[in-house]
Amino acid sequence: MGLNFQNISNEWAKAVLGDAENLTEDKVDQVLRIFMNDVKEDSLEAKGWPTLLATYSISKAAMNGYARVLAKKYPSFQINCVCPGSVKTDINYNTGLLPVEEGAESAVRLVLLPNNGPSGHFFVRMARSEF
Repeated sequence: MGLNFQNISNEWAKAVLGDAENLTEDKVDQVLRIFMNDVKEDSLEAKGWPTLLATYSISKAAMNGYARVLAKKYPSFQINCVCPGSVKTDINYNTGLLPVEEGAESAVRLVLLPNNGPSGHFFVRMARSEF
């Protein structure tokens, strides 16, 4: 499941992670610390966090945010995130929709992009997605 910031129901976290110009590693960490505190206090719903697959959703959004931070910090590298789609693997008891080979195509495609290709982006399979 590909996650972008639009999938985050907590408006504060969405605003922090979605502000590419001002996003820092410390801000990503702050979102995660506050989220984990709310998990411990069993207050996800009250604080506006997603409740279905909450830790998965937030970790993916944070990873996408961190990719933006790294892309800005290391402009000579191409740093992107990709959701290959629902791939049949052992982790999902082979219930995914795509064979492993097809799921791998999107990641391999990013690796083979030219040196001046995109960086700091999130791709869902082969298409660039908005955060």
